[in-house]
Amino acid sequence: MPSATLLGQSLLSGVFIGALYGLLGLGLSLSWGMLRQVNLAHFALAFLGGYLTFQLAGRLDPFVTLVVTVPLFFLAGMALHWFLSRYAADMLNTLVVTFGLTTIIEAGIQRIWTADFQRMESVYGAIRWKVGAFYIPFPELLTLIVAMALCGAMWALLRFTDFGRAARAMTEDAPMAAAFGVNEKRLGYLISGLAAAFAAVAGLCLALTHTLAPVQIYGWMGVVFAAVMIGGLGSALGPLLAGILIGVSEALTMAVTAPTWAPLVSFTLLIAIILFRPAKF
Repeated sequence: MPSATLLGQSLLSGVFIGALYGLLGLGLSLSWGMLRQVNLAHFALAFLGGYLTFQLAGRLDPFVTLVVTVPLFFLAGMALHWFLSRYAADMLNTLVVTFGLTTIIEAGIQRIWTADFQRMESVYGAIRWKVGAFYIPFPELLTLIVAMALCGAMWALLRFTDFGRAARAMTEDAPMAAAFGVNEKRLGYLISGLAAAFAAVAGLCLALTHTLAPVQIYGWMGVVFAAVMIGGLGSALGPLLAGILIGVSEALTMAVTAPTWAPLVSFTLLIAIILFRPAKF
């Protein structure tokens, strides 16, 4: 059995990586649950945001780059929604189309930044604290704080504002919501823009905490998909909670057994939830 220190550090690492899963899943959860668009390009946008942060960080503080990337990605999300709304796009069509967009974005990243691994150097990367027997890296802690803040703010927006009530009504019954004055078209643009903006923030956190490579776009898809489905489509807090559950489970699995078993955790949890709560899906 591993030591208590190793288990505790693994638990912390699982919480940190789980927060990143949840942050990556936030935009996907909104577009999938509310717009019925399975937007695989969300992952490519997140990595594109990471590479843009990496590029701009040579001149700006990484967090200042959000002033550039967030508005840019918000507009890109609206443009994507406009493109998908030009035809009767069901979930299968959006899956296929956005997968094609993912390969295009990946090719563009390779063209500009090559397929080599890139690591962003920043003042935040060298900061870590020792609390008792445990180490807390500052970039990972920032990722957790950002994920909790964004997911919490989005939950409050959906729960307590007119925008949120209209969005939830549109998700439940779009024709009835439209009969009561809900502008489904405008809401679609706003939600798609917000989802892409969240991808930009997730890209910043990716660049702060991980090495970037275009091929990794596909490596994150499976576990984030599982977090979104376990957390609930259209949920703001669900992907974060599910992501932390998956992250902690993976980290403890690696500590107790071997790293090769960790990738099995997310889909084992997903299958178990489908078996015991099939109505959720």
